[in-house]
Amino acid sequence: MTPRDRFLRALQGQVLDQPSVGNPTSIATVDLMETTGCSFPEVHTDAEGMARLAAAGYEQLGYDTIAPYFSVVQEAAALGARIDWGDREHMPAVLAPYLFAEPEQIVIPDDFLERLPIRTVLDAVRILKARYGDHVALVGKVFGPWTLAYHLFGVENFLILVLDNPDKLRRILERLQQVAVVFGQAQIAAGADCLTLADHLTGDMCRATVYRDFLLPVHQWLHAQLPCPIILHICGRTLDRLDYICQSGFEAFHFDSKNDARQAIEIAAGRLRLVGNVNNPDTLYLGKEEQIDQQVRYALTAGVAVVGPECAVPLNMHSRYLRRIAEAARQAS
Repeated sequence: MTPRDRFLRALQGQVLDQPSVGNPTSIATVDLMETTGCSFPEVHTDAEGMARLAAAGYEQLGYDTIAPYFSVVQEAAALGARIDWGDREHMPAVLAPYLFAEPEQIVIPDDFLERLPIRTVLDAVRILKARYGDHVALVGKVFGPWTLAYHLFGVENFLILVLDNPDKLRRILERLQQVAVVFGQAQIAAGADCLTLADHLTGDMCRATVYRDFLLPVHQWLHAQLPCPIILHICGRTLDRLDYICQSGFEAFHFDSKNDARQAIEIAAGRLRLVGNVNNPDTLYLGKEEQIDQQVRYALTAGVAVVGPECAVPLNMHSRYLRRIAEAARQAS
């Protein structure tokens, strides 16, 4: 079974030859930048560098996946937002003042897919598809309309609309969902086998009913528009909304270590597969190898389909602890 077959079968809940280990977000670390010779911030707008750094997830860590989109800003940058592209130890970030104040200002440019931040990701996917063919799973990534609204309107400006102007909030989501479709379909055409949809309506900021009332219909619509397996990613506490997430139609959910894997599996009840949820800030960052092994075994025993880091990893952690996830998973088989 190839790594690609293993990962895609895992997303469908099928029998595997060994546990699948995958990365739906980012495994970029400073030491992987050094070994590949491809570093932040240059790789965010250099397709060859992006592809080579992403390939370290398979070549050096032993994962079943390669995921070339590291940051959270490519779509916002292409739409015209001000960006701090960071450095090799800091992720890029969107800068205030924010780009939009009204939903009617949101217009996808005719050349959106040709703008450098977007073209870089698409070209990186094409490069990786040419090099790895159908051997390794290529994971594309798009940001959903809730997270894009944070980037383009500002978190506080957007969230206050939940109570103050829900109609305006829905109009924002309706326009921004088109960005995810355009970019997602282009990545699929370029060779992506599946997509991570990152859309951070987390329990640390909003009630579960907010997901149900505002974002669930959008996610159901997005699932119908994107013809590939989709992995929803939401950071933080999500058990209280997992039942609603299971109604989205998405094939999988990449979840945080703040959520117990057994409880999550019980709530999901086979409606979607779970991906994750090895702890980043404590277990991986601090290099607690026995704890890594324990968390991998716990996740697999609980029924997690693909084990891996819970989110994009800290840039200055050592990649050997990421490799330990793959080693522990293979030993558990």
